[in-house]
Amino acid sequence: MGDATLASIRIEHHFDAAQEKVWRAWTDPDVVRRWWGSQPDGVVTSAHLEVREGGRFEISFQDPDGDAHTSSGEYLRVEPMVALEFTWGWRSEPGVVSRVTVGFEPREKGTAMRFVHGELRGASKHDYAQGWRRTFAKLDRVLAADAQC
Repeated sequence: MGDATLASIRIEHHFDAAQEKVWRAWTDPDVVRRWWGSQPDGVVTSAHLEVREGGRFEISFQDPDGDAHTSSGEYLRVEPMVALEFTWGWRSEPGVVSRVTVGFEPREKGTAMRFVHGELRGASKHDYAQGWRRTFAKLDRVLAADAQC
């Protein structure tokens, strides 16, 4: 009997930035290039985003040790400023597809983000919980740097 259990990772994160800036960080390839990937010193080598329902994204990045990674998927729901939902997969793991849902709510000081990476089947080699938290820490730094401009 196979592993039919689908796991989910849920992360609530507060950004000290306006909702518009957080939305742009998820939807503008120029901003995505500055924070995508869980390695603090990793570098995005390409980011293609077609942010519309049925549109696709593909983001490639390289770790400091030279390992290259490409994540891609299809946007299932795009509610400007409010929510994104998309499929998620790695080029290195064909056929292993999961689903990401991200919701954004304005707060008096910043933006609350509700993040769910679901339909995880346990087949991926990636530690998503730790990886996403490190990735959001990078996004915190990018948003803080923009706020001081």
